Amino acid sequence: MVKLRLKRYGKKREVSYRIVAINSRSRRDGRPLEELGFYNPRTDETRLNVPAIVKRLKEGAQPTDTVRSILNKAKVFEQVHA
Repeated sequence: MVKLRLKRYGKKREVSYRIVAINSRSRRDGRPLEELGFYNPRTDETRLNVPAIVKRLKEGAQPTDTVRSILNKAKVFEQVHA
């Protein structure tokens, strides 16, 4: 099963995340199928590749709870159902 999850990178206490499509059995920082966006919790900055995310969701990818809340804030699910 493909999941949309956060991949951690950056220095200690200065963490950032990439939103990736990855096999659910892969480790957190393993090799993703595709990188779909960026999230910085310290500045609350997000950059999303919305067409690619919508494509993955339509193919059946399941977002984790954190990624789901990020996508809800960006109103991505409205584009999936349209």
